[in-house]
Amino acid sequence: MRGEVDPPSSMFHSFSVESRIPADHPFRRVKQLADSALSAISAELDGLYAKGGRPSIPPERLLKAQLLIAFYSVRSDRQFCEQLDYNLLFRWFLDLDLESGGLDQSNFSRLRERLVETDIARRFFDEVVRLARKDKLLSSDHFTVDGPLIDAWASFKSFKRKDDDEPPKSGGDGTGMVDFKGEKRSNATHRSTTDPDAKLMRKGNGQPAKLSYGRHALMENRSGLCIDLLITDATMAEHKAARQLLTRARRRRIHPKTLGVDKGYHVKDFVQHLREHKIKPHIARIEGRKTPGLDGRTTCTEGYKVSQRKRKRVEEIFGWLKTVGGMRKTRFIGQARTQIAAYLSAAAYNLLRIAKLQDAGRTA
Repeated sequence: MRGEVDPPSSMFHSFSVESRIPADHPFRRVKQLADSALSAISAELDGLYAKGGRPSIPPERLLKAQLLIAFYSVRSDRQFCEQLDYNLLFRWFLDLDLESGGLDQSNFSRLRERLVETDIARRFFDEVVRLARKDKLLSSDHFTVDGPLIDAWASFKSFKRKDDDEPPKSGGDGTGMVDFKGEKRSNATHRSTTDPDAKLMRKGNGQPAKLSYGRHALMENRSGLCIDLLITDATMAEHKAARQLLTRARRRRIHPKTLGVDKGYHVKDFVQHLREHKIKPHIARIEGRKTPGLDGRTTCTEGYKVSQRKRKRVEEIFGWLKTVGGMRKTRFIGQARTQIAAYLSAAAYNLLRIAKLQDAGRTA
């Protein structure tokens, strides 16, 4: 017999959000890891707020909300706030019951202003990495660096001469488009009025130049975890950004023995820098270029071949950040805000990866 749709017979229902989440849901472990990392930086979070006054939205809740935005590819803070009103999983992850009010987009904007002035986003990311090290998921020997570009939140229409104080021109077709044909534009003479930190750059020959930032990741080879993520000026050379990542790694007592990278890092000064710090340069060689410290004695070893295979796993990090984590194009203006978003998205990637590795270890 065909069933009929009955309207709700009762206005009030009694159940907990916790009971609606499956016991084997993968986010249960992710939530535990995120809560553990946030509890470790609780003192730093206290410093973001005054001692008196009206209580604010807990910053832990807002940071976990940013993780959900990355996990579920939510396009904006405003859209997330809308979904939070009816998504039980989101409410459970943020420790909100059904009667509690949701969040407002302005809550995220105010938190982001505080994060720009502090180092909280990096500290949270570092605590997630520390959890992986505590669980013996990290190797301290073999690492990879790579540095693709990320599109800035600015268009070519905003890229105008630095000495031009005139308002934007009107297009002849009424759309505001301007014909730039024949006009030479470069970072030396032009600047984006939308995002002055963005620079015009292209990744390789035959590719279009776009307003971009540099995005550089340090990956641990054994587990494929992102150890550090640095947003830089798009014009910064990859090997210079790699030096910064390695310097920051040493401050965290991470001392790589090998570093696998592509041909873009085949630079004499960088090879010398690695040798000085007792790091074997497992760098893909440019045919015909002779570089002291990078010759057949290095490239013929089995370890070099393994590093060259493993280094391609860094594309898994960038691929996830682009397709899932919302980092194909930054949604924020300025290098500082883009760096904060990168740390939170990379932390989300690591949390998923750590949870998966822990489950695999328990079932092995």
